[in-house]
Amino acid sequence: MLKNVLSRLVTETGRVHRYVNRASSIQTLTACRVSVRSFAEVKDEVQLPFDSSLLEVLVCPLSKKPLRYDANTNELINEELGIAYPIVDGIPNMIPQEARLLQKDTQTPKTPAE
Repeated sequence: MLKNVLSRLVTETGRVHRYVNRASSIQTLTACRVSVRSFAEVKDEVQLPFDSSLLEVLVCPLSKKPLRYDANTNELINEELGIAYPIVDGIPNMIPQEARLLQKDTQTPKTPAE
């Protein structure tokens, strides 16, 4: 009988001890709230440089004419068609459907009608 009481005391003490440890760690975790940021929100500010030696080889897939690199917009520009191909991570995206139409200044001088 004494053996049963001692073994029961030891097991109950172990259960209580484990419960107290879990409860204190849960309280610690709930007390320490950490703000979580999604990786989708983080944008790389540094753009990979475009290798200008590619301009010797690349042509517009529509007109087969040479392209001009615009460093301000980071695009390859076809002056003839008025479209710009974006450069993503240093790689030109030459898909015509992804090209952007350029806004041309098509203001004609107004002459007074006689």
